[in-house]
Amino acid sequence: MTLFDYGWNSEREASVVSHRARGLAPARVTRADRDRFVLVTEFVPCEGQVAGAFRHRASRPSEFPAVGDWVLIEPTDGGGVTRVHELLPRAGVLSRRAPGELEEEQVMAANVDVVLLVAGLDGDFNPRRIERFLAAVWEGGAQPVVVLNKADAHPEPQRAADEVSAVAPGVPVVTLSALAGDGLGALDRWLEPGRTLALLGSSGVGKSTLANRLLETAQFATGAVRETDSRGRHTTSHRELVRLASGALLVDGPGIREMQLWDAGSGVASTFEDIEALAARCRFGDCGHAQEPGCAVRSALASGALAQERYASWLKLAREQRAFAARHDARARLELKRKSRSITKSLRGRPDKRRSD
Repeated sequence: MTLFDYGWNSEREASVVSHRARGLAPARVTRADRDRFVLVTEFVPCEGQVAGAFRHRASRPSEFPAVGDWVLIEPTDGGGVTRVHELLPRAGVLSRRAPGELEEEQVMAANVDVVLLVAGLDGDFNPRRIERFLAAVWEGGAQPVVVLNKADAHPEPQRAADEVSAVAPGVPVVTLSALAGDGLGALDRWLEPGRTLALLGSSGVGKSTLANRLLETAQFATGAVRETDSRGRHTTSHRELVRLASGALLVDGPGIREMQLWDAGSGVASTFEDIEALAARCRFGDCGHAQEPGCAVRSALASGALAQERYASWLKLAREQRAFAARHDARARLELKRKSRSITKSLRGRPDKRRSD
């Protein structure tokens, strides 16, 4: 087994030539537990921990390695914990606002090619939640695929698939039953060797059951959902990257109870391309789509061409992103002011060469 079996390629190899000259080697994070990592390397799998200089440079949690990241390590002869010195540039990042009071970005997976957005066709089926998840996927640069699981629990699964296609134009939609093992072949075209996929969805949608089916082994714990609302609880307690029999790589992790978007303005625009196209035809460039004359969005609502629920979802997510941008612009100004004061204070503390001369 080589790094190429875990997604390494010639372009990445060319980017680390100078680092190899310094004695560093590439590795991929397959599991992250706070500041400890499980790594696959050119040698043997090992544990890793960020070096002191790395920890000093990283100013926020999102700058530490996450599952799927490529890092540069100091190889060891065997045994012990290897030191992680650098984080290589990411692509296909899946992130959200971290749970809790602090406003921080949480990187759930990195270097992801395809995100299997799993929704259950039971009592918890919610197209609005799918729109929110799609915004995060589009923003991160991965290809979304909507997987409607528990097809046997819905009287008309194709009707549900058509409903999702209407809110996710151009996005592949697959219906299957992971528990029964039906319809799994529809995913084969994305399970190519070296391609990294990530499972994303709420608790109880059957992500771990699907992961076990793709792995052909019961590696991830599964659990039942509540009969009242089809909601589940976390059965997977950590994120992990594993290799499938096809040679594809899969990231599974805990279900998402609350998907608060991070910086996802372009992702929201991509998710609602139909409404964005309507908005571009409004008479006024700053149309608020409320009472303004010549509003193409309101006209589409009045004619029934645009569903009220989709319009409300667009407004909600767009409003969240405007509030996010306003908060972070203010935070950036405060940070710039703080740095400016720190530099001024530092300069005042230096001796004046002109006076000393």
